[in-house]
Amino acid sequence: MSDLPVIPSAAYALLHVPDLVRYGSKPWREIARDPTLKTRLQSSQRSFDEAACYPPNRTFIGAITPPELSQLPRPWHAVQKGPGSADNAGLFGEVVPQDLAYALLQQADVLEPGLIAISSELQDKLSRRLADHPVLADLNVRTPDTLSESRLRERLENGSALPLRLGSTLAGCVQRDDRAEGAEDDNLDARTLLEGLAAKASAAVALKFLLHREKLAPDAIDFIISCGEEAAGDRYQRGGGGLAKAIGELCGCVNASGFDIKNFCAAPASALVTAGALVSSGIYERIAVVAGGSLAKLGMKFEPMLAQGLPILEDCLAAHAFLVTRDDGTSPLLHIEPGSVGLATIGSSASDEAVYRELLLEPLATLGLSLTDIDRFAPELHNPEIMEHAGSGDVAHKNYRMIAAMAVRAGAIEKKGMEAFIERVGMPGFAPTQGHIPSGVAYIGHALEAIRRGEIRRAMILSKASLFLNRLTLLYDGVSFVLEANRGLESRTP
Repeated sequence: MSDLPVIPSAAYALLHVPDLVRYGSKPWREIARDPTLKTRLQSSQRSFDEAACYPPNRTFIGAITPPELSQLPRPWHAVQKGPGSADNAGLFGEVVPQDLAYALLQQADVLEPGLIAISSELQDKLSRRLADHPVLADLNVRTPDTLSESRLRERLENGSALPLRLGSTLAGCVQRDDRAEGAEDDNLDARTLLEGLAAKASAAVALKFLLHREKLAPDAIDFIISCGEEAAGDRYQRGGGGLAKAIGELCGCVNASGFDIKNFCAAPASALVTAGALVSSGIYERIAVVAGGSLAKLGMKFEPMLAQGLPILEDCLAAHAFLVTRDDGTSPLLHIEPGSVGLATIGSSASDEAVYRELLLEPLATLGLSLTDIDRFAPELHNPEIMEHAGSGDVAHKNYRMIAAMAVRAGAIEKKGMEAFIERVGMPGFAPTQGHIPSGVAYIGHALEAIRRGEIRRAMILSKASLFLNRLTLLYDGVSFVLEANRGLESRTP
């Protein structure tokens, strides 16, 4: 046994919510200018089957591997199956349909009276969907609010609520906090509160799948770190509120405490390093690192999709969860020795080359490794089918070009070998474009399995953060770490 922490398991989930795309930040603003966009967005929605069998989504939940994805011809969105034939489950989790997602949103809503109400005509169906789910059934703990369709329409007409639709059907509504202390607070309007509920509910799905995969009772988790980008708070705290304990409460983690870590896209990597340090110190035994999906980023790039006659591909709330524990003798090791964690310092953060040197070369040198000793690098793994159509190019491949260039400068490979190096250590992007979701950690589940199968020995996770988005600095940040096959597992291998 080593003093290093390990990551025994990872879970990922996608909530397919095409009718919530209109509440993404970009669609919401454009609809205000042109209300006819609602109809165009609805006509470009994917069916659940189409979303569930979409190859990048299947890769995200572990139904296929990144190497298998790389062999599939594009366009990936053209992959279709017949009605009812989609397999929505993978090794790491599943794609959740929209009606079940609405039932989960209801359970995430703890206010009385509730923020979310479902049509009384649909409530029994949605409750049964949740109660019958083999992993999520015990999230069905509260009696949700219901309204007749006429009452729902009254709320919508007076402007106090937003509709929740299932295609052409009015399924329910979400309303602002109209209590005295919230009535005049722009941070507690219906759409902003829906963002928080969406992040909480989707993260809870990933955490439940993590517990299911590890056969752990919820009370076995003693700390939770939430690392999503979503803010939570009222006018006096704005983003100061925490999601970690809210997610744990929903999942029944009664023995856990928790806090949030915010670092834009790099927050999950920062959270995993922090969790590893807390476990290694002996303060906690089992930490869940979780993040839910970003409602604001649904449909971010809908305009080029509509212009090119493509379906809206940013229609899923993505979530992930990781378990961090002490060395169990078999699970992949998380290197957090002094100097082994790559950190982009303030002094270097204005230079790409300096940042990559601190994220790549320096931590590997501390571990006595070179770039060629890493079998897979996982930088930002944005789905290229979305990014290219939006004019941003293949973000993952750009990152691999930079890693290869650093390998050339370090003398690890020759310039003529760059493409072969990229082919060996790289992979196609497959993660939804939701900031913290694609930033390296989308590969961790696949890395754990590939290490256990003996296909790779080491993987390096590289996450970058656009700190300049807060308008307080021109810097960006970065965090990297190495996962390695457990020495205990290696000693048992014939």
